[in-house]
Amino acid sequence: MSPDIITRIRKLNQAHSYTSIQMHEAIGRKAGLSGTDHKYLGFLMEKGQMTAGELSILTGLTTGAVTGLIDRFEKKKLVKRQFAEDDRRKVIIVPITKNIMALLEPLYREFRVKSEQLIASFSDEEARIIERYFVQAIDVMNETTNKLNNK
Repeated sequence: MSPDIITRIRKLNQAHSYTSIQMHEAIGRKAGLSGTDHKYLGFLMEKGQMTAGELSILTGLTTGAVTGLIDRFEKKKLVKRQFAEDDRRKVIIVPITKNIMALLEPLYREFRVKSEQLIASFSDEEARIIERYFVQAIDVMNETTNKLNNK
């Protein structure tokens, strides 16, 4: 592959990342959240309930910052704190999926429809290539993140 093609794709990937940040910031603002809080709420939705410590590790935030984050979510009735059955000192953060979906789904509706139409415009073979790129790109980003966090 030519260096020119690699550079063009790398720049498109950067533009995609930057545009994604801008869109999530806008959606977050419409939902009454910061873009960062909005994405961390997404972590909770994807991963499910977890302790504040687990959320701290996942996000890279300090435990104090996670406490503030959880307080903000709890105030908006997006999560609830629940004591662990086996150890009441441990607090589990439980996403309230119904409330989160009611808040975010309308803001994503048009984007989701257009994204699905775009994906459907590709052949099965093209879609597999795109899928392979994303899977491997995510692996590279996770590897980089893990190396940076362990230093």
